[in-house]
Amino acid sequence: MQYWYKIIIFAIQISLEMEIAGKLREGIIQAFKEIFGAEIELGQINLQPTNPEFEGSHTFVVFPFLKLTKKSPEESAKLLGQYLKDHLDEVQDFNAVKGFLNLVINESSWLKLFEEHILSDAFGVIAPKNQTIMVEYSSPNTNKPLHLGHLRNNFLGYSVAEILKANGYKVVKANLINDRGIHICKSMLAYQKYGNEETPQSSGLKGDHLIGKYYVLFDKEYKKQINELVAGGMEEEKAKAEATMLKEAQELLLKWEEGDTEVVALWEKLNGWVYDGFEHTYKVIGVNFDQFYYESKTYLLGKDLVEEGLNKGVFYKKENGSVWIDLRLDGLDEKLLLRSDGTSVYMTQDLGTADLKYQDYKVDKSIYVVGNEQDYHFKVLQLILQKLGKPYADGIYHLSYGMVDLPSGKMKSREGTVVDADQLVEEMLETAENQTRELGKVEGFTEEQLKELFKTLGLGALKFFLLKVDPKKRMLFNPQESIEFQGNTGPFVQYTYARIASIKRRAEGLGIEFKSKFDGLEVLEPAEIALIGLLNDYTKKLKEAGDLYSPAILAQYVFDLAKEYNRFYAELSIFGEEDKEKLSFRIVLSVTVAQTIKRTMALLGIEVPERM
Repeated sequence: MQYWYKIIIFAIQISLEMEIAGKLREGIIQAFKEIFGAEIELGQINLQPTNPEFEGSHTFVVFPFLKLTKKSPEESAKLLGQYLKDHLDEVQDFNAVKGFLNLVINESSWLKLFEEHILSDAFGVIAPKNQTIMVEYSSPNTNKPLHLGHLRNNFLGYSVAEILKANGYKVVKANLINDRGIHICKSMLAYQKYGNEETPQSSGLKGDHLIGKYYVLFDKEYKKQINELVAGGMEEEKAKAEATMLKEAQELLLKWEEGDTEVVALWEKLNGWVYDGFEHTYKVIGVNFDQFYYESKTYLLGKDLVEEGLNKGVFYKKENGSVWIDLRLDGLDEKLLLRSDGTSVYMTQDLGTADLKYQDYKVDKSIYVVGNEQDYHFKVLQLILQKLGKPYADGIYHLSYGMVDLPSGKMKSREGTVVDADQLVEEMLETAENQTRELGKVEGFTEEQLKELFKTLGLGALKFFLLKVDPKKRMLFNPQESIEFQGNTGPFVQYTYARIASIKRRAEGLGIEFKSKFDGLEVLEPAEIALIGLLNDYTKKLKEAGDLYSPAILAQYVFDLAKEYNRFYAELSIFGEEDKEKLSFRIVLSVTVAQTIKRTMALLGIEVPERM
């Protein structure tokens, strides 16, 4: 983007800050100066939405400022309110409830805000920032298919990346494929022993599902061996280490790291099947990536950093040859970086990957979308890189999210009790179809259009349900609840958009003018003002979602907007309105709501249907 264009956009952003809330803050500062002889800063003024029980739209809480006013809360609020009413054109009236000053904004100000700000091309545009952020998400293992937990990860990572883009950052979407290590060798070993040259084609299974089957089989046979050793008198912990299946998997890992031709060929073949399976799933669920990293390549870079750490005295080597770092003075513990046999651990390859990311993109921040069971791991990763003096260490951020549970309980991949992502998506599409047909919302669609609609609704329901919960919270996923057309769901928001799309088509058919100025409009209804106020919140909510890396903020916002629009639709007539100016305004207001819904849902990775 040209520098001059950035300056123009930034200037527009500054001017937009001078809307109603900006003028109220300036007025409050001046009021304190003139009434109480006190200086307060802009950043001290927090305006809140007015409680629906009282008249007004903006509320200023005076309690924190009573030391300056030296008066009771209610008297302070009344003095401030009267000053604002007398000196600001925007303030029509006020009411003081104890220390809460509720401000009533005049209708012309709301209309001006809608015409000059919300209908402008600059609405919701945030100035570009000269910073690059990498968002790493998905990060699957090549020994099993994606499951429900991966879906939350993928939807969260994709949405955060899109939100950061909308906040003016240059964003790189990255996927680190966990394609090596002992867990991969477990699947390989089981396939070697029991596979009988089975392929995705011969089995009728997607490649990731086929290999996942052998990961489960390994665990089954491994546990059988452990039980046999324990039955023979061996302690369980020792039996786990001595079981033949595990030892053979460890030997396979050593051979792989040594470059054994036969082992590497098997690894490439099985991983190739899995990649094909992943690609299919990513396409169906609608996520994408700009950059793929592979642990099979980055672990060697990690070994180089281990050597660097040894030379700098940051790491130390034990008698058995293993390499460690002592973090006990930092309140943590000792951390293994390289096993005694020279093979790497997760931390080794994560060090290498972090370094490669910086080499490739000079990222200012590297966000890792990984479950909260890895909180400790990422504390250690950042601390190690800081001790190594890496310039990118402070930019590492772990976007820690809670696990997803089902009514049936926690999932375990190696036991084969996970909820498979492909199967869940398929079931969501079927549920969307059944629900839509039951409600009789399928008239006038071709079969191809219906198929696309069911996909839009099913995926929208799934994504919205998983994203509307704060990322840090553990959540319970209820498929049936997620697909409902009422309540805080994706289909409710999608249906609201489709309703407005229908209104727009009818208005176009009637030749109603889509104006941007409404000079003949003298009165705004409360439901119209409420919608303008919510529309005006879009940029603030977008910034907040970007600052907190939380799509849940936008999910709540778009639900509130859809809910408020439905109240507007129920209270006010659109096509029954005889005043042409009011009719035109309500059409334009409706279409603007639809555009904002579509824009916000897109940031959540959710499509909206033009017809339902």
